[in-house]
Order: sequence, then structure tokens, then C-alpha cells
Amino acid sequence: MQKKKLTDNTEAFVEGRKANNVLLFGDSGTGKSSSIKAILNEYYDKGLRMIEVYKHQFDCLSEIIETVKDRNYKFIIYMDDLSFEDFEIEYKYLKAIIEGGLGKKPDNVLIYATSNRRHLVRETFSDKEDRAEDLHTSDTVQEKLSLVARFGVSIYYIAPNKKEFQNIVRTLAERYHIHMPEEELFLEANKWELSHGGLSGRTAQQFINYLLGFEAE
Repeated sequence: MQKKKLTDNTEAFVEGRKANNVLLFGDSGTGKSSSIKAILNEYYDKGLRMIEVYKHQFDCLSEIIETVKDRNYKFIIYMDDLSFEDFEIEYKYLKAIIEGGLGKKPDNVLIYATSNRRHLVRETFSDKEDRAEDLHTSDTVQEKLSLVARFGVSIYYIAPNKKEFQNIVRTLAERYHIHMPEEELFLEANKWELSHGGLSGRTAQQFINYLLGFEAE
């Protein structure tokens, strides 16, 4: 489901149809960044290019877009692991760009971002309750949380359950030609995930890497 939503949107973009900015959010190690990289590989030959921008560079977003707007490529501005602390204001630059600011965002530019946070900006109880510090607290909170609404497509990546995790391990073991009885493979994988970050595709890959390294000794 996640893959289809992402590819459908990207395909519309590279074919010159209307498409949305995309936020991929959810549990760590579930494939958000890998999905973005796969999209670039899939559509590179169709003129898709990607520019990775870090949070401290957000004040340069207008310049970046101005530089690429007339080129014969489609550009995704990629922001990995996007999140803001309550004292950071860089999200305002991003909101301005997504909304168009004083100008119109060109048709050959989209923004794709990944985050472990659903709302991107950390919200505290003081945001809701400390009226003495900010008479317009409700407006301030809404301004912070409204950033996610600027992404037309939001895709949730959830951690796999135990059965799904074991299926990932089995598939990776077959891909890398690891020969181990399935019961033993799952037992060792379960031990590994308990002490290495929990159930995720990343943890499964790390476990397989461990087995490959062990075999090579």
C-alpha cells in the first residue's frame, strides 16, 4: 500500500500531471528513506532528479527552487528525518515554500520528506496550558501542527508484527543464500531483535549482515 501510494504520486509527477508533496512518517527502520531512494532509481531514466536538503539549509530553499525551475527535469527536494523542536523556526521556511510564498512553486518541483513524528513539530503540555506566556497559544500550536497538512499525501510506515518480521528474515536469508533450518533462523532472529532495536526491516537486515559476517569467518 505504501509503495503504491508513493509510486502513483511520483508517476503522475514525472508524466506532467498534478501531484502532491509527500510525507512518509512512522516507526524507525521501516523503509521510509529506502522508499525515497528506490523512487529515484525507478524514475531516473524518465528525468527524475533529487536534491537532499538539510534543516539548516531551509533558508536557501527559495534559491534552490529558483535554480532548477527552468530545467528539463523533475526535481524532488528530499528532507530526511524531518522534525523540529519547539524553539526552532526553520519549519516556517518550509511552510512558506510549500504554500508558495509570494511566488508559485514551479510544476517541476515537489517536496518529499520522512519523519518519525506524525506532527513534525514537537508539542509540549506548555504549548496547550501555559496561557500566561502566550495569549495566542492556541494559534501558535495550530501553526506548528498545520505543517503536516501542507503535504498532500501522508504515508504511514508501521513496524512489522512478529510474523511479518520473520517473513522479512526468511526472504533476506533466501536472497543472500543463507542455509539454516527455519526454526533456528527465526529463533536467532528473535534473540537479535530483542537487543537490537525491535521489530523492523532494518533490524532484519542487520541480523542477516551478522550471519553473513559470521559465515565469512
